[in-house]
Amino acid sequence: MTTRLLTRDRSFYKTLITLAIPVALQNLITFSVTFADNLMVGALGDSAISGVYMGSQIQTFLQIFSAGIEGAILILAAMYWGKQDKASIKKIIAIGMHFSLFFGLLLTLICLLFPSQIISIFTREASVISEGAIYLRIVCLSYAFFCVTQALIAAMRSVEVARIGMVVSAISLVFNISLNYILIFGKLGFPAMGVKGAAIATFISRVVETIVMVVYTFKIDQKLKLRVKELLQSDPVLRRDFIRYGLPIVGGQVVWSINMMGNSMIMGRFNESVIASVSIANTMNTLAYVAMNGMSSAVGIITGKTVGAGKKELMKEYARTTQILFFGIGLLTGLFIFLLKGPFISLYSGITEETVRYSNQFMSVLSVTMIGTCYQAACLFGLVKSGGDIDFVFKNDTIFVFLVVLPSAILAARFGAPAWVVFACLKSDQILKCIVAYFKINSFNWMKDLTRDQA
Repeated sequence: MTTRLLTRDRSFYKTLITLAIPVALQNLITFSVTFADNLMVGALGDSAISGVYMGSQIQTFLQIFSAGIEGAILILAAMYWGKQDKASIKKIIAIGMHFSLFFGLLLTLICLLFPSQIISIFTREASVISEGAIYLRIVCLSYAFFCVTQALIAAMRSVEVARIGMVVSAISLVFNISLNYILIFGKLGFPAMGVKGAAIATFISRVVETIVMVVYTFKIDQKLKLRVKELLQSDPVLRRDFIRYGLPIVGGQVVWSINMMGNSMIMGRFNESVIASVSIANTMNTLAYVAMNGMSSAVGIITGKTVGAGKKELMKEYARTTQILFFGIGLLTGLFIFLLKGPFISLYSGITEETVRYSNQFMSVLSVTMIGTCYQAACLFGLVKSGGDIDFVFKNDTIFVFLVVLPSAILAARFGAPAWVVFACLKSDQILKCIVAYFKINSFNWMKDLTRDQA
């Protein structure tokens, strides 16, 4: 049989594009909510933008943990959707909702009681701690609403209803930008609230998201016809399955959130110009990642279906195509970051010249590491994890975060390395993981059919 580097199966490319577009659009809209906060708050100066960035780290931690719960819901619920076992799907959704909501409420309580102490974990700058605490004390009230919304979006996706997530995100974006403008700068008769206004805008947007999602799920959806009382039920067997399959996914998300918080703590030891620059650079990083992440998620869906159907030879062909395709996407994305870094930084009108200089340095680093990000993310998440080898990705991330990324950055900072060098250490895994991904993918030992009959 002839080995092809690029598959000639047109359905692969068609499915890839068809699935990637709605996911990428939802990611872009979700990103735009945070970007709107950063951009508008950026007009208030370095302390404000740094405070919001540090305050939003807990939200990032919640989002990452919630994504793990969503992944577990999708894996199990999609399995039972194939069997049209709606009763089990509803129980899985309820179990996922319980876990997610408990964590959200716990995090809210902690942030309400100790906002300044939490921000001080990330930075010693008094002005940043003050602004960050104001933001965190209000925005943490949105965490429980966020958990409910995301669990319900995952539930709808598991039964092939994907558009509602995009619609909810679009509505949230409109509310967030409008309220940001009114509350941050004091328009339409409202007082100018600054950072506090940004937090209130985010809180209201999250509440609106939840209302829309609840109305759709319980009143409009005709596939599951979920009822509120069904979210109170559980099942010991399905709970064990949820933990068994979901623990490596949640564990991987938690490790990544620790990595993100470690990033903030290490870079937070620099001055507020560096902190503001990290916020700006990571915003660009997220923007560049959005489209690629949508395509990577689409690869994951294709992989799951192909491996589940037992078409391993075809999957090998798809895997080779994915590697070449995403390496090319990485090169283009890196070039995109490098060429547009200047115009992007200029959007932040209130920042200092020092912040501009640091932002340029950090984005130059990203223009290189993004090449690796595109390749290894598509390979390790779109192929390996979706192909059934969930534990490998979790172990790989754990090793890189705790033995490579954080130690190298801490040592670099301790020995007085420039901020851009420390930043490069924090992003080094994006290149190094490519080596692991290449050998893992081409061993083809990651294709594992996880489907089984209900116990």
